This record gives sequence, C-alpha cells and structure tokens, in this order.
Amino acid sequence: MNTETRANGSLEGNGLTRRDFVRFTGIGIGGTALLGLAGCGMTKSTSTSTGGTATSGGSASTTLKAAFERPIISLDPHGAADVDEATLLASRHIFDTLVTRTGSTLAPSIATKWDQPDPNTWVFHLRDGVKFHDGSALTASDVKASLEQLARSNTPQASLWASLASVEAGDPQTVTIKTKTPLGTMLSNLTLLFVTPAAKLTDSSFFNNPVGSGPFKVSSFTASEHLNLDVNPEYWGAAPKLKTLQFPYIPETSARLTSLKTGAVDVTWSIPPDQMSAMTSTSGVKVVSTPSYVYYFNWFNCGRAPFNDVRVRQAMWHAIDVKTIVGKLFGDSAEVMNAPIPSTVFGYAAQQPYDYNPDKAKSLLTAAGHPDGFSTTLMWSTGIAPQIRSLAEAFNTYWGKIGVKVELQELEQAAWLTRLLALDWDMDLQNNSVTTGDADYSLGRLYTTAANRMGYSNPTLDKDLSDARSSTDQTERKKLYADACKIIWNDAVGIFPLQINAAYGVRDSVQGFVPAPNNQPMFTDVTA
Repeated sequence: MNTETRANGSLEGNGLTRRDFVRFTGIGIGGTALLGLAGCGMTKSTSTSTGGTATSGGSASTTLKAAFERPIISLDPHGAADVDEATLLASRHIFDTLVTRTGSTLAPSIATKWDQPDPNTWVFHLRDGVKFHDGSALTASDVKASLEQLARSNTPQASLWASLASVEAGDPQTVTIKTKTPLGTMLSNLTLLFVTPAAKLTDSSFFNNPVGSGPFKVSSFTASEHLNLDVNPEYWGAAPKLKTLQFPYIPETSARLTSLKTGAVDVTWSIPPDQMSAMTSTSGVKVVSTPSYVYYFNWFNCGRAPFNDVRVRQAMWHAIDVKTIVGKLFGDSAEVMNAPIPSTVFGYAAQQPYDYNPDKAKSLLTAAGHPDGFSTTLMWSTGIAPQIRSLAEAFNTYWGKIGVKVELQELEQAAWLTRLLALDWDMDLQNNSVTTGDADYSLGRLYTTAANRMGYSNPTLDKDLSDARSSTDQTERKKLYADACKIIWNDAVGIFPLQINAAYGVRDSVQGFVPAPNNQPMFTDVTA
C-alpha cells in the first residue's frame, strides 16, 4: 500500500485503574475536568455565522480580547491538561501540528505531504523554513521528541499512541512513525500533537513562557488569569491580521457577558441557554453558532441488575419524551441525538430514534420481570454540565410514570469519580467531547470489553472497534463505525439525549470570525 497527500490535497478521517482512567477519559484527579466533561456550556442560536473568510496578508494593527468560559491553566501541550479545551485553544495559536482539521477534512500543516509505504509505517515530509519564535529551525528531531514525550506521558492523550513502535528523524525534514499495528486514527491523532523544541522538553519552567512556531507568540501568561499573545512576524503561513490577541479569564458568567455587551471583550463563549435571548437582542452583538463535538449521555451499569437486561434499558429510554425535554431545557442551544456520538464526528451514523411510548416501556419491564417497576439510583457530578440537574429531574419525572423510583445523587467530583471508576453506580449522567472529531476517541476508548466503563461487553462490537482503529481505509472505518453505532444504540447501553451547539457572542466590529465545534476557534483571520 502506498498513499500520499500533498499540500494541495487532503485526506479525511482519521479493568481500569485510577491512573488509567485519567489517561483514557481526561479527568484530572485534582478536580479539573478535561475533555469537556465539566462546564462545556456550549449553546446555539438561530443567527448565522459572520461569514467571510478573511484574505491573507492583511496588516496586523488591531487587538482582540476573547474570553472563554474556562481558565487556561497550562500552556504545556504534553502535560496533564493536554486535552483541556482551554489549553488546546492556547496551543493552537502558539504551536504547530503536522496535520490540521478543517471541518471534516484533515489537511497538511507543517507536514506538506505524507506517504504510507506499509500499513504500520507513515512518512511525513516537513515544510521548509518553519522557525520557532526564538529563530531556531523546527526540524524532524523536534517532532520526534514531542511525539515520544507525549506517548510515554501519563496524560489523556497518551492512550491515543498505545500502538506507537518508534519515531525516526531520517533527516531534518523527514519523520517516520512506525506502529505495532495499523493505526487508522494516525492523522486525527496528529491534529493534537503540538511540536515544541526538543531541547526544552525537560525544562520544567519552559512552559511558563513557551516558544512555539505558531501564528502568535506568548507575551505574558498567568495561569487561570490571562494569556496575552503578540503576532509572530516570522510565521510561515498567512500573517494574522491582529497585532495582539488576549485571552482574559472572567470567572462569573454574568460578568463575562456584561463585558461583551460593554465592549470590554470582543468575543466570548459559551453562552448559557437562559442567556441566549438577552444576548441575541443586545445592540452591537451577534450570536454565531455551529454544531459541536459535545454531547450528553446517561449510562446504564450493564453489569448490575436490573440493567443487565437490555429490555429494561430500552424501557427506560421509551419512557422519556426526549424531544420535549431537550426543547424545554435547551431550546435552540441543542439538538436531539440519533446516534451515540454527535453528528459532527467522523464515523457518525444516524439510527432510528426511540419513540416516546410509556405503554411499550411498561410492556418491556413486565417481560423483564418488573411489572411493578423497581428502585434505582442516578448519579452525576456537581457542575459537570449546564442544566444537568434539570435534565436528571426531568428524566426522573417520566420514569416515575412507569413505576421506576430513582434516587437522584448529586456528588462532588472526587466522590463521583471514585464511584465511576469502581462501577459503584446504577446510572451515570454526564457530558463529554469527542476531542479529535473521530469516533474512535469516544467509541474505541469507552465501549470495549477491555475498557469496562459501564459493565458492558459485546464481542462483535469489540471486533468492529478494533478493526476500525487499525484500518487506514477511511471508507471501511465509516462502515465499521456505522455498525458500532447501531449496536450501542440498539443495546441501549446508555440514553443519548442531546448534542450541544457551540455558541459565540461576537461584537459587530469583529470580522472574519468562524465558530468552531471544538470550543477552540482560531483568530488568525479575524479583525476587531
């Protein structure tokens, strides 16, 4: 096999211990929720995007202030926060990756082309003239060191590289990556590999003020307070139109939205559902949105009675009016799901929705030996997602109508995490983000027998997910994920009620802004 993608082309696609859980889910033990598992808060409006892709080469003469709802706690793209949305937001402006994602397309960045001489080998050819902010050349040795650092780390991204065999820098412009088994997610994984200077990787203080090769360079940074960036005049790509890009952290939602209204900040996200009306009617402000990678789910502990019976799980789904609940709680800020992953993700395949049918739910319960219902529990973590308590209460109201009595348990994150890891729960409600935009990131990590995340085991699903991860044929991967989506959906491993839409408040003076589904918008083509 010999495939190649050049600069003018693209290629699409792409029993746990506590320590393993941190790597596989991205939840920090210290209480910081990564991967969008806490406080995603992304919403949608009926407004359209500002549109208009800015042309390259404009003069850098303006300053823009962009306030994300979450603090930037680290600028280390290989550290414990390597998949935290705020760290990724910063990294995309400071550093470069070999491959970049634009919508559903994976395209060259500092790698101009790549070859795959055999299923386990990928050869990447680097762009000439790429320099770090200190003037030193970015070479294959820096790519090698960055990938090796990430693969051997104890961070959430490390699991993406479990099959890595070796990385070789054949010459300054050529990197060869070998895997133990074929890796169909190679390109999507590389969209998260930010290249840093090899000589600085062991310097613990380097990431307080790091040097990258991206469109902006760090001016000042205080964790959980602010990040100020200046334009990189030597950037290899199209010059950003901004002179300065600032990311202030404003903890209170009301203060953050007020700052947008008064013009103290130019862009902010996310906007809570109950604030959408006020924002869309504010003079000088527009709300732009796009479907996101973030979704909500209610897992059943399939290894514990009564949820070890698929009929019970299906009954719980038929018992609730998902469409009505989502509409009332989220309005235009969310969409009802029809698959176990969002429609924005590679590998998504639409399924037949579970209709609201209380009579069918009761019939299924009777057939499963529970004609009078049963008692159970539902847990979630405090602050893990917007409207999550209201969602739990709404579910519970409907379940009560079929005789199922549910004790609602809102837990502090540490207690929730401990019980989640130990499978000490009946139902678990939360949200998540498919960070890479590839189904493997959620389905391949969470739903296998080996992962044992919700007591569910299906050998057919295991094979589909394994084959999808190892195949480099993206068409074949789509087919395999379609099968996987169907199995998870029909087996009602969980209830998947909604995917959130990413909503951004933008001042009218801002031009060229494009909303991002991953909460990590790029500001290289934006003017204020």
